Amino acid sequence: MIKLGVNIDHIATLRNARGIGYPNIIDAALVAEENGADFITVHLREDRRHINDKDVLLLKKKIKTKLNLEIAVSEEMLMYALQIKPYSVCFVPENREERTTEGGLDVVNKFNILSSYVKQLHTENIKVSLFINPQSNDIVCAHELGSYAIEIHTGAYSLIKQDHCHSNEYLEILHASKYAKSLGLVVNAGHGLDYDNVVPIAEINEISELNIGFSIVAKSVFEGLPQAVSKMKKLIIGV
Repeated sequence: MIKLGVNIDHIATLRNARGIGYPNIIDAALVAEENGADFITVHLREDRRHINDKDVLLLKKKIKTKLNLEIAVSEEMLMYALQIKPYSVCFVPENREERTTEGGLDVVNKFNILSSYVKQLHTENIKVSLFINPQSNDIVCAHELGSYAIEIHTGAYSLIKQDHCHSNEYLEILHASKYAKSLGLVVNAGHGLDYDNVVPIAEINEISELNIGFSIVAKSVFEGLPQAVSKMKKLIIGV
């Protein structure tokens, strides 16, 4: 059954708006777990704009499921991950000026440094995923790097407003998922997925996990976090 990773970065964004420690990031993670999250995802950005180092450490200690840590391809972030030892690490591209992640990793040009990082993390039994665009050359590189998994960037797909299953963006994700799976890679997906567009992606048999954050946090403003997580989980498992 496909798994749901709830990204709680924007709970931290709300907390940081006042700087008073509320809403509590640990409470949010536990509520998400209680209502269907199979694991918790956070992106520790180099500028610490939402999640911070203390958050990651506390989450690692307090959550009941697994911690998926998204980080940039940098020595600082690698060393931090090796120290914290989350269940999994997903390398993502990072630009200080961007509002959110704008695309997949340039795995071709970062091949050598990623090769070293992947090996170091795997030595510590940390599963490694690479956040990539649904392109065959990136998938081949991920396979050659020995990555445990890929996470397909669904940002372009998420901008489609209707007829999702017949869009070129969906077909690219579908074909990429099948190709990656044929190479032995675990296939995950995420970015921009919401309650209107998630089902076609969740129905791709080759995809194991979805990472979803902003849309869940946004819906929680109106319906509450338990309901928002539960509704997303039911959508992706077809209940």
